[in-house]
Amino acid sequence: MYVFTLRIVVLLAVVMTMPFLPHAQADENMSELVNKSGMQRMLSQRIAKAYFYLGNDISARETKLQLNMAIERFKKNHALLKEKVQDSETKDLLSFVEETLSEYSDLVNKPYSQENAARVLALSDTLLEVCHSVVLNLEDQSGEHVDHIVNISGKQRMLSQRVAKFYIAYQTGFRDEDTVHKLNNAVEEFETGLKELMSEGRNDREINDLLVKVEKEWERISPFFLKVREGGLPIMVLTATDEITKLADRITSLYVETVGKEGR
Repeated sequence: MYVFTLRIVVLLAVVMTMPFLPHAQADENMSELVNKSGMQRMLSQRIAKAYFYLGNDISARETKLQLNMAIERFKKNHALLKEKVQDSETKDLLSFVEETLSEYSDLVNKPYSQENAARVLALSDTLLEVCHSVVLNLEDQSGEHVDHIVNISGKQRMLSQRVAKFYIAYQTGFRDEDTVHKLNNAVEEFETGLKELMSEGRNDREINDLLVKVEKEWERISPFFLKVREGGLPIMVLTATDEITKLADRITSLYVETVGKEGR
């Protein structure tokens, strides 16, 4: 009798747990998809930034490697998203990403010229816009189960690379007000996002320590962004923004883990 009762209890426990397992797994998977699609935004800007540095022979060895790695990582992430994404609207967006990436990757591997560089700037903005739409779609689909903080933190990676892109573009000949305006907007967005992350109530010690490092690095380098017309420190900007991107990527991964734990 005891064995029979025990079997019933175990069976009921399994049945009651089953509905929650796929849900928790879906939450965790969706947060990772938001992370990967968010990373595409950053890579779209890093590719252009590296093209400008490489084409103007500034830290050429490093930026050549960065350019190639960014393209390969973008392609790898894109293949994952195509495999995992189910809804037709997002699939259509990913098809457009694929078409744009084909032209973009071909262009950045051509010799540097002002004409090509202007096209790179335009395509990097187009690709960013579509990739951002993919992020928003995935976030909407997740409903309340994926935290908005993953998107905000992931966006910081992109903004640090976007700032560097417009900074080096200005220094290498695109000295128009549109470039300065977009640079300033990216700076403002980054600072707004940083404040939001630093006030997040669920931050643990590791996240807070990383955010403090980001803040210090940003405070050191951001005055040069606002004085872009006065001359350039392109190597310092390259190093600092890459370090900020690295820190922001780690912070985003920690938020993904947090969301996964909350979903379980």
